[in-house]
Amino acid sequence: MIQSTLRVLVVGAGIAGLAAARALRLAGFRPEVVERLPAPMPSVEGIFLPGNADRALRHLELDGPLRRLGQVIERQRFLDVSGRQLCEVDLGGLWAGVGDCRALSRSDLHEVLLDGAGGPVRHGVEVYEVRPGRYGVSVVFADGAEETYDLVVGADGPRSAVRTLAALGGPPRLAGQVAYRGVVDGGPEVRDWVAVLGQRAGFLVMPMGGGRLYCYADESGTEVPADPLARLRELFAGYGGPVPGVLDALRDVRVAPTDELDLGRWSHGRVVLVGDAAHATAPTLSQGAAMAVEDAVVLAAALRAGESVEEALRAYEVRRRPRAKWVRDRTHDRDRTRNVPPALRDPVLRGRGGRIFQQHYRLLLEPA
Repeated sequence: MIQSTLRVLVVGAGIAGLAAARALRLAGFRPEVVERLPAPMPSVEGIFLPGNADRALRHLELDGPLRRLGQVIERQRFLDVSGRQLCEVDLGGLWAGVGDCRALSRSDLHEVLLDGAGGPVRHGVEVYEVRPGRYGVSVVFADGAEETYDLVVGADGPRSAVRTLAALGGPPRLAGQVAYRGVVDGGPEVRDWVAVLGQRAGFLVMPMGGGRLYCYADESGTEVPADPLARLRELFAGYGGPVPGVLDALRDVRVAPTDELDLGRWSHGRVVLVGDAAHATAPTLSQGAAMAVEDAVVLAAALRAGESVEEALRAYEVRRRPRAKWVRDRTHDRDRTRNVPPALRDPVLRGRGGRIFQQHYRLLLEPA
């Protein structure tokens, strides 16, 4: 039996790290949380949480605070470049019995997780060395302080320092997409999750409550443009549906290439990775947050049930790795669909696109 006095360090105070801290506290542990960045600034980005994210947050007893935030999304609609409908997915039916699909502010989600973490986050603290040993992990911080922990959880994103320092893998590879994100006030009326599919590029819009729209767009490639807003307006100038109205109202956009990871292992001694630090993919299926929160739930359950930390970490990885592979493979499937020339792709999607897209979530309907 693993003692509740286990000294745990969670590195990273994003969605994965705060979810891990919450799950560990509910399991009886008292983790410390550090974050290399200073105290967070409010994010202007939105986020979409599919039904399995809602279920995982329910396990963390955080679904209540989320119910008053954002907007529940009942339907996905896929349009061709001119704005004509290709297919749709009934999200309420697909995720029935699992959870709601919700679009909301990323800052609002972060605030709920921060409140739920149950302890302070030490911001501006950078990890300089991670040395797994036989019975613990020696951690050296950038200010020279050194501490020993019984477990270190690397929740510091796709470019994880913990992953590199613990010899679990180097930098992620580029997934071959450039992603643009923004939030619009006063744009066109949009009631559903709406994606407009073009040639090797797509534009997604969804309502997130309060008259705001979250928009996400991507294109194939790896080069980040010097003027992202100008590039968006150039790339999607001929698109129909809600795109013209969103582009007219959009004032600020964030852009970055997308990362992908496929590691041989997720733990080394008593160091373990969760979330994007372990299995980052392109955000095509909107599973980044969901998978991170599921990781947290499963890791805490494994530690609560395990006879040793090492046994618990093995159980966690055995349980989570097939699901992460499913998400990565289905992400590749959907990205390949986007890259098929519209003359070939669109007739197929009009005939059976709804069934195809629903199948991408089949495994995720099951408990994590």
